[in-house]
Amino acid sequence: KVLLMTFGFEARTFNSARSFFDAVPNDEPGCLLIDIHMPGLDGWAAQKILVDSGSKRTVIFISAEKQDNAAARALKVGAMGFLQKPVNAQTLVDLINSAPEDTNVTVNSQ
Repeated sequence: KVLLMTFGFEARTFNSARSFFDAVPNDEPGCLLIDIHMPGLDGWAAQKILVDSGSKRTVIFISAEKQDNAAARALKVGAMGFLQKPVNAQTLVDLINSAPEDTNVTVNSQ
């Protein structure tokens, strides 16, 4: 969160995907950083809920665990990208900045 704020992004964190869905209206724009391994709903399940709801939010998956086809799977399910932790700050910022202009709020869900 602090890293994103130093680059001028508004950032909020949530301890689970469910807490995010309960707190943020579906039509609120944003770029979500979704950890694949979260308590309750994992990142893949959260992305499916977003897609099924018609959300236009940009999604970037992150994970500390190496997964052979995670990057390809992330793109296949509609995410903008996949980053391995530890995440390179400039790579993350560049990816967020390449998101559509209406995704001006960055929400970090992990």
